[in-house]
Amino acid sequence: MDLLTPLVWLSSLAFIYFGVNCFYSDFIIAEFIRYDLPSYRKLTGILQLLGAGGLLVGLYFSPLLMLLASLGLCLLMLAGFIVRLKIKDNFIQSSPSFIFAALNLFIALKTYYKYF
Repeated sequence: MDLLTPLVWLSSLAFIYFGVNCFYSDFIIAEFIRYDLPSYRKLTGILQLLGAGGLLVGLYFSPLLMLLASLGLCLLMLAGFIVRLKIKDNFIQSSPSFIFAALNLFIALKTYYKYF
């Protein structure tokens, strides 16, 4: 097993968790209201779940799907990081989105160089 496999599993499980929470968690619902983006909460959850699924399916069946899913999650998390900075959250509060953006960029680069 190489480094890519556990990183993909880590990212996928995290996005499954957060994607599901976008639909049910009172905390996440309140956060999207705080971001002044309540209408994007369900879309964000769907994109997180699709990205997580794309990573896992791509890991075992399609490197191209894994590449696209990781790039999509990277962009989603970069957007989340920008939103956090825009509403004046500090870097510590914003860091999870930044870390997951970097993680998924790393997965994308590793996938690209390994398979393409």
